[in-house]
Amino acid sequence: MRQATGTYGGRTAQERRDERRERFLAAALDLFGDRPGYRASSVAALCEAAGLSTRQFYEEFRNLEDVLARLHLRVNDLAEQAVLRALPAAEGLPFERRIAAVLRAYVTAATEDPRRLRIAFVEIVGVSPELEEQRLVRRSRWVDLIAAEADAAAGRGEAAERDYQIAATAFIGAVNGLLHDWVAGRVAAGLDEVVAELAGFMIGAARPRRRGGP
Repeated sequence: MRQATGTYGGRTAQERRDERRERFLAAALDLFGDRPGYRASSVAALCEAAGLSTRQFYEEFRNLEDVLARLHLRVNDLAEQAVLRALPAAEGLPFERRIAAVLRAYVTAATEDPRRLRIAFVEIVGVSPELEEQRLVRRSRWVDLIAAEADAAAGRGEAAERDYQIAATAFIGAVNGLLHDWVAGRVAAGLDEVVAELAGFMIGAARPRRRGGP
């Protein structure tokens, strides 16, 4: 299908397409991240929620799975950007305080909108081999980031010298499980308690191990 070109109403064709795409994504965040959820949604329902036509939908996306994939990447990007902003701001702080500051940035970004959390940890799981691969690739980026920070801390003498890939993988699983249950109301705790618990987990993993002990 040919795309419109030129300007209309003071906006270029690309600007109008960008606006339509954002309207579809905003509507999908509501439908997939709240009720009825991704699996109970349809292209027709999404178009109605966005106030756009099915023709316009297929100009921007292949199918609903394509929309979910883009939302998942966006949610991860927002959390990752928050962490990358927090890392230089926490530079120079003691190890424990630096970990807490970075975790606070992540937890705040990940949970400030429960719809994003559902997209990242619930709706994306088991949809298709393609989306499962995307989910695992993005999770591996978090593992690599955590392992790199732990290695840097070890180089400064703040953490034990060891391979942190396994510990980082376990930590990501703990983070995902705790945040999911916390936002769902299954964990009665405040933000400070959640951050402290996760920081303690990471600090414990980074401490030098005693000989003959765990």
